[in-house]
Amino acid sequence: MSWREEKENVGEEIIHALYRNGMIKTWFRDNPHGWTLVSGMWSPLYIQLRPLSSYPELLRKVGSALSRLIKEECRDVNRIIGVATAGIPIATAVSLGANIPSCFTRKLEGVRSLEDFNNFVKRYGEHSMIEGILADGDTVGIVDDLVTKFDSKVVAIKQLEFELKIRGLRNVKCSDVIVVLDREQGAKEIAKEQGIDLHCLIPFMSKGVTWLKDVFAEQEYEVIVDYLRGHEKYQDPRIQEDLRTIAMQEGAFKLK
Repeated sequence: MSWREEKENVGEEIIHALYRNGMIKTWFRDNPHGWTLVSGMWSPLYIQLRPLSSYPELLRKVGSALSRLIKEECRDVNRIIGVATAGIPIATAVSLGANIPSCFTRKLEGVRSLEDFNNFVKRYGEHSMIEGILADGDTVGIVDDLVTKFDSKVVAIKQLEFELKIRGLRNVKCSDVIVVLDREQGAKEIAKEQGIDLHCLIPFMSKGVTWLKDVFAEQEYEVIVDYLRGHEKYQDPRIQEDLRTIAMQEGAFKLK
């Protein structure tokens, strides 16, 4: 079996487990009111992988799969950095599975963008940005749970660059970001512009939703696919109300 086939098989297995354990939620099954995201946008879909460490067998499988991905796609990587906080247990699982040393970024309160990071540095100066051992000549991979717009990954890379200056380390490269799930909302293109290769187990829009088709109800699948193609019309409160009615009358939510 080729790595491409193996990757798709394990990606499908993992996304089913994520859905089954409530880390991928839909308005139809879990919450008829949907979700208002940090961006202010309303969504019939919510992906939250932070509880992953509460499922040790699944975390072990994710760690094993990402270890294999690094071996096949990021062969020069000899050290990984987990992004606080969701990426830390995942990086630890990868470290144990692949015997790759791991570090993690410090959580910077209120920092969500490069602008936030620059303002933080001005206020706090030589604040430790990375925990763990780094060495001259390292090739580093950034590890996290998922990616949407790539902002948090840019911050993690800047934290690494800042830490390297403080420690006086040289010839350290970081050109790979490794995630469990890519929402495919432009992150890959942004990464490429910055000379970064983005790797994932689950490309959500192009493959992940299709992998879930057998467990989604028909209406659930159709709405999620349509939403991912264009979310604008779903910001209409009338459409949100229609979906709420569908969930209450026909969705799995009404059975709870």
